[in-house]
Amino acid sequence: MLTPISFISFSQFVAKAEIKEDIPGLCDKRNVYTMLPMFDGQEEAVCTMKKTEIEKILNDSVSYLKDKPNYIDKGMVSIIINCKGNVAQCKIDNKTKAPELDDQVVNVFKTLAFSKSGKLNGKNVDSMTLWSFEIENGKIKLK
Repeated sequence: MLTPISFISFSQFVAKAEIKEDIPGLCDKRNVYTMLPMFDGQEEAVCTMKKTEIEKILNDSVSYLKDKPNYIDKGMVSIIINCKGNVAQCKIDNKTKAPELDDQVVNVFKTLAFSKSGKLNGKNVDSMTLWSFEIENGKIKLK
């Protein structure tokens, strides 16, 4: 859950996530950020795969959609990447109409690797990234 945007300095906003559960692997549970790269000093975690590659894996791997060519839906996955660039948590944020579909999408996102962690003012930090997706005509497209 994200808390309201707060100040980190006079000229920079940063979105800080409020983590209430115990997530193994986090470097600092009290300081998990959603990076806003439009502000100086904030860098998002970098996934090792391009968006198009992830879409291909999703469309090849998600069996729920194989026999549903007219299926339309949308959802969102959140991934928390620790300060070392490892995925600490991956879960569905905005659910689709089908729990089985949600599980299959999350299972693909759990396999993602990150070459860099998020950075805030040059320091590696725990960060959260959101991946929105839409399904039209039985195909998944990342937004």
